Amino acid sequence: MVLARLLGPFVVAAVLGLAVGGPLICLLRRLKARQAISADAPERHREKAGTPTMGGLIILIPGAVAALLFLHTPWAWALLAMMVGFAAIGLLDDLLIVLRGRNLGLKARHKLALQFVMAGLFVWWYYSPQLAAAGLPESPLEPWLQVGWCILLIVGLSNAVNLTDGLDGLAAGVTLPAWITIALLALAGKEIGPQGLVADYGIASVAAGMAGATLAYLWFNAHPARVFMGDTGSLAIGAGLAGAAVMLQRDGLILLVLAVPVVEAASVILQVASFQLFGRRIIRMSPLHHHFELAGWPETHVVARFVIVSAMACGAALWIALAGR
Repeated sequence: MVLARLLGPFVVAAVLGLAVGGPLICLLRRLKARQAISADAPERHREKAGTPTMGGLIILIPGAVAALLFLHTPWAWALLAMMVGFAAIGLLDDLLIVLRGRNLGLKARHKLALQFVMAGLFVWWYYSPQLAAAGLPESPLEPWLQVGWCILLIVGLSNAVNLTDGLDGLAAGVTLPAWITIALLALAGKEIGPQGLVADYGIASVAAGMAGATLAYLWFNAHPARVFMGDTGSLAIGAGLAGAAVMLQRDGLILLVLAVPVVEAASVILQVASFQLFGRRIIRMSPLHHHFELAGWPETHVVARFVIVSAMACGAALWIALAGR
C-alpha cells in the first residue's frame, strides 16, 4: 500500500520526539534558554516568561532522522539542508534573545538578508542545469520570475509561521495538517515532462517525518506549554513547507494549505499599514490570534479554532489538487 510509505517515518519520528523531548527541555532549562516575553504582548502572557525556547529541535532532529532512515534522494537532502539553514538563522536569533534577556534578537534586516540568501541557494540548486537535465517541472512563468517568486514564497511563509507561533500549541497545531497534506500531495505525484505523474517519495518521507515529530512536540507544547519552538523551529518549518511545495509544483496551493499563517501575516501587514497611513488600528492587536485573545476568547479556544480552520483549508487544498485524477 502506497500510504504505508508514510507510516515508517511518521511513527519513528513521533517516538523519537517523545523520547528526546523531556531530556531536551531539561537541558534547555539548565542552559537557561528561556523565552523573553515582548512588552507589547497581552497581559496574560506574562506568566509564560521563563519557559524554555528552541524547542523546535524536538521537531527538526527526529523528523530529519526518521526521513533519512527511510529514503535518500537529492530532493529530500536539499529540503532538509535548507531547513537546517533556516533553523540556524532562528537559533542565532533565539540565542541573542536569551543572552540579552529581552525580546531583541537579530535585527529584522539582517534576519531577512540571511533568509533570502538561504532561500536563494535552495532555489538556485533546484533549478540548476544538473537537475534540469534529469527533468524538472514546467512553469507558466518566465524562469527569472519563477525563481524570484519561489524565493519570496519561502521567505514569506517562513516568517508567516514565525508570526503564528504566539500561543501554546498554535504553530505546531496549524502546521501538522499542512505536513500531512504535503506528504499526500507528494504521493499523488507531480508532472515531469514525458514521464507524466511521478510520486516524490523523498519529499513524502520528509513531510511524514516532520508530521510525526510535530505530533510529539505537541505533547510538550500543548497548554500550558513546557517549551516553545522559538525561531529555531518556526522559521525552518515555514521554509520547509514552502520549499516542499515548490518541489511539488504546488507553490500556489501552499497559500491555501498554510491559510492560517498567511492570514496571520496579512493581519500584521495591514495593521502596520493602517496605523502608518491613517493612525488607526483595524484589529485590537496583531497577529490575529492576539485580537481574539483580547476579544475574550480563552487561549485554548483560539488555538483549537485556528487548528480546525487549518485542517479545513488543507482538506480543501487536497480536494482541489486531486479532483479529476
